[in-house]
Amino acid sequence: MSCGIGTVGRDWPHTPSNTVGGVVCTYHSRFKKKNIENGQLAGGQRWQVPGKSLNCFMTWSLPTHGLALRNVWNIDLKLRPAFLGGIMQGSGNKPPGLVPNKFLYMTTDLHRLAQYFQVPISPPADPFEAMFEKGSLSAMRFVAAVQEREVGGDKQVEQVSRELWMRIWSQDKDITQPASLSEAAMKAGLSASEVEELLKLSTSKEIKDKLKRSTQEALDHRAFGFPLAVCHVNGKAEVFFGSDRFELIAHCIGEKWMGPQPAAAKL
Repeated sequence: MSCGIGTVGRDWPHTPSNTVGGVVCTYHSRFKKKNIENGQLAGGQRWQVPGKSLNCFMTWSLPTHGLALRNVWNIDLKLRPAFLGGIMQGSGNKPPGLVPNKFLYMTTDLHRLAQYFQVPISPPADPFEAMFEKGSLSAMRFVAAVQEREVGGDKQVEQVSRELWMRIWSQDKDITQPASLSEAAMKAGLSASEVEELLKLSTSKEIKDKLKRSTQEALDHRAFGFPLAVCHVNGKAEVFFGSDRFELIAHCIGEKWMGPQPAAAKL
């Protein structure tokens, strides 16, 4: 399963859908030492079930709940940056917040989602400035650079994305300036020298092209916003939009949805 994350979203896992950036993640089904039709898999190996995968483009910063699912569902998660601004332009979509009644509803709904998902949301004082004037292009390029340099997983991508999310959606802080990106990255555990290298890399053609490719991949799936999930089962693609589609995604990949706090649901 692959997913992308946009800059601002509808809840902590997937923040409001009128976002400005994105991270794409990839999930694959995982099996541990069990017999299947093609034979027995060695314990601990990770295999993708033939004909079944899920590509998911979700609003960012890194969805805490989406990440938690890899400990509940039989999935592997890989994160890849994408840019929501490019999705909106490429699809011809308009931000839902531009419709007055919808904006008022989304503001109320955001607080309900914060309580439901138990996340510390405090929207920017000027959301239009944060989302439409400042945007998140520089932040997404920085996350792409983090991913490009990370080896052996996506822990740094997750931690940096989480800190960027906290800045904009919980602390009403900037995520566009180099000093802001540096502060978030160092709080996520990166060293000053690593951050300096990543800031330089984030402005390179290599990273700009990387982000464009990820964004185009989402558009190839007919994306019009984030979060977006594309579930591939037996060669057939099923597309899901929105952070309220976990039940359907679970059904599509043969897993169970146990609510926003799966650990508590097991008790």
